[in-house]
This record gives sequence, structure tokens and C-alpha cells, in this order.
Amino acid sequence: MSIETPCIAVCMMDPRTNLCFGCGRTLGEIARWHRMESAERLSVMAELPARMEQAGLPRIEPASRSKTG
Repeated sequence: MSIETPCIAVCMMDPRTNLCFGCGRTLGEIARWHRMESAERLSVMAELPARMEQAGLPRIEPASRSKTG
């Protein structure tokens, strides 16, 4: 079973907003991500684009990932 995640492996916190530059989550959300229920994770992920836009953080595209399987 996989866990939904917005992580794009750009893990740096913006000191002004306390949001991750890569995914837009707070440190608290990142720390408890694997303990959240799926519905809570999906709810947070739905908020992230607007959260990033409101914070004025640019959308960073993830590095291309090779897909297997």
C-alpha cells in the first residue's frame, strides 16, 4: 500500500512562510505525514496549490523520475 505524498524531493523550508519550497507543507505536516489518515493527507494536498500561491512561492517542478514497472 502506497502513501499519497506531495513530496518532490526539494526539501527546503522558506523562512518567511515556514512552508517547504517543494511541496508547500509545514514542518508539522511533514513530521506527521505517515501517521495521518488518507483523507487528511488528501485534504492537505488539495490545499497546497492555493497555499503556495498565497505565500508567493514559485511552483518548482520535480526532477524527472524514471518509472519502472
